[in-house]
Amino acid sequence: MAISYAWDVKTVDTKTIDSNADTVFNVHWRLTATDDTNNDADGNPQTASVYGTQSLDTSDLSSFTAFADLTASDVQGWVETAMTADTVTEMKTGLDATIAELVTPTSQTKTIG
Repeated sequence: MAISYAWDVKTVDTKTIDSNADTVFNVHWRLTATDDTNNDADGNPQTASVYGTQSLDTSDLSSFTAFADLTASDVQGWVETAMTADTVTEMKTGLDATIAELVTPTSQTKTIG
């Protein structure tokens, strides 16, 4: 499987902290995994996603970036740092397992009667 991962970190919560307007303190995120080698019955790539929110440490704003200058890459970096690399790896492993189950199911849901 060739699985790629994409972050969506476009939605954030802001407030003024130490006269820094629109300081991002919480990020609403989604991590989506896409398997480009195994398609579903309609020909679409298999996908799986996980989502949540991540609080950010705002105790040191010495390298504050104005909201208008933020990029998705900046915010993604903050989220991954706050989560830790181990947590991000665990999430990706879980998404891989979900896609593997979609590609090769180990169980079935059936209706009686």
